Amino acid sequence: MRGERSGSRRDPLVKAQQAGSSQDGVEGPPTLKALADLVRLVARSGAPQLRLRLTAAIGLTLAGKGLGVLAPLMLGAAVNRLAAGQDAAVAVGWGFAAFAIGWALVRFLSSAAPQVSDVVFAPVRAAAQRRTAAEAFAHALGLSMDFHQTKRSGALSRTLDRGSRAVDFLLRILAFNLIPTALELLLAAFVLGGKYDWRFAAVAVVVVVIYTIATFAMSNWRLEHRRVMNAADSEAAGVSVDALLNYETVKAFGAEARAARTYDQALGDYTEAALKANTSLNLLNGMQALIMNVGLGVMAVMAGFEAAAGRMGPGDVTAAVLILISLYAPLNILGFAYREIRQSFIDMEEMLKVTRQTPQVADAPDAVALPRPADARGAALAFDHVGFRHDARANGLEDVSFLAAPGTTTALVGPSGAGKSTIVKLALRLLDPQQGRVLIDGLDVRAVKQTSLRSAVALVPQDVALFNDTIAANIAFARPDADAAAVWAAAEAAELADFIRALPEGLETKVGERGLKLSGGERQRVGIARALLADPCILILDEATSALDSRTEAAIQKTLRKARAGRTTLVVAHRLSTVADADQILVLKAGRIVERGAHHELVARVGGEYAALWKKQTRAGRAGQPA
Repeated sequence: MRGERSGSRRDPLVKAQQAGSSQDGVEGPPTLKALADLVRLVARSGAPQLRLRLTAAIGLTLAGKGLGVLAPLMLGAAVNRLAAGQDAAVAVGWGFAAFAIGWALVRFLSSAAPQVSDVVFAPVRAAAQRRTAAEAFAHALGLSMDFHQTKRSGALSRTLDRGSRAVDFLLRILAFNLIPTALELLLAAFVLGGKYDWRFAAVAVVVVVIYTIATFAMSNWRLEHRRVMNAADSEAAGVSVDALLNYETVKAFGAEARAARTYDQALGDYTEAALKANTSLNLLNGMQALIMNVGLGVMAVMAGFEAAAGRMGPGDVTAAVLILISLYAPLNILGFAYREIRQSFIDMEEMLKVTRQTPQVADAPDAVALPRPADARGAALAFDHVGFRHDARANGLEDVSFLAAPGTTTALVGPSGAGKSTIVKLALRLLDPQQGRVLIDGLDVRAVKQTSLRSAVALVPQDVALFNDTIAANIAFARPDADAAAVWAAAEAAELADFIRALPEGLETKVGERGLKLSGGERQRVGIARALLADPCILILDEATSALDSRTEAAIQKTLRKARAGRTTLVVAHRLSTVADADQILVLKAGRIVERGAHHELVARVGGEYAALWKKQTRAGRAGQPA
């Protein structure tokens, strides 16, 4: 099929991205800059024998194109030999057979050379794609929270995937298809003009130029049809995925038939748009066929007149027409290649935009490893006049100062949006303060290597996210070198061992995507076990027991009290009863610490924020008790 491949539907997510980028008329990056980026990606691909493979692949490709022009000349010579020898039939037959066999051999070599070239160069393409994907993935993981909080994970994943695939496509199509085809056109024009007449070369060049310009023009015209089709396809895919992901809600409201009707309507819109797109594709193919055959007809007529005038033999007529036909073969996919090359440049540039992002939180050039405390009391955590304001919020932290002494427990309480989670992120150095300093054992966290900091500070978040792996792998994620005994000990400490023993596959049980096969309480206990296995100097508990029932919460609170020994603990809590035994409690409001002290001190403070919260919660607790 000419122009492009029309028989397959591309991935809906890819179409959705295209609908928002190249398909709405956005031009790709400058070609020279994009080509330079592509060359640099190949240069650092680390492919085995890169220079040798590159040289051999280019040589084989050019040889194949040269042989493709030579083959028709040999067949033409065979036909001329056959037509010229009317007397010595045996000699003519052998001569014709020799040229015909030579033609077949050269044609085979011209077809085989690109295949061998692809085999030789395939490791380079694979290495370039792998290196590109790995570098982009590693860089994306290393970017700061502000980047990831403004990105959709699915879109980012598709951007990296499309970008790495674009490298492979551009190397395969651009470097070893279109550029060699242009060289083949020049070689064919030189042969036609040198061996026959300059007019043959002019016809070949003019036909190819007209074909190319018309194809590009119609491909640009078709972008509107494809954009509408892609948008309709994305809408249909979105409707189906949304209904399947929320199947419980659909069933709960008996909306199966309604969801199916909505999907059918979306498919109807896609079908209508697809018909228009396919019609425009057929017009493109028809236009290409017309230009091709007009060119062949002109070449055949010119060659016929030359043969009639005695300036060309029958074989020369055959050779001239075959050379033009051989030029048409790679042009059949020109429309598809043009659109895909442009899209691939855009995809590669979108990926490179991610790799050019500079993380806001990065190790300083002279960063040092955070030393472990000499004793077993934990590390000191201090906030020194810290200020931080999110772009999306009116309030942030203002002049926050406190000291969590080694081995003590500090609790953060206050209403939602008061700044508790921001303090946690600053302690983990997921964010850097805009004013002031965060210190661990007297060292500014910005002067410490992030890897050593994260090994010294462990977090149990309110919503524990697990990998789609086994329970054992999720617990051991904090310390991959931990043995089974250590994993079991952490599970025991998190009150998780009995649950694991009751499972048919025990620790090898898969938890599902984000741990959705486990209940909220079970996920939190896995998160607690993971944090305990890390053996941190500072343990941060961000509503770590919020999803547990009262009996399990009491058991884990007892376990956590044991786990605090030898560690500095920072606890974020809404239920004040869980932090009543903290060494100090910090009450935050609108980003400021408005009260601090022990539980008994704060409760006794008349008119205080903490006393009001405590009274409200205890009153609600008594109201909820059975009569």
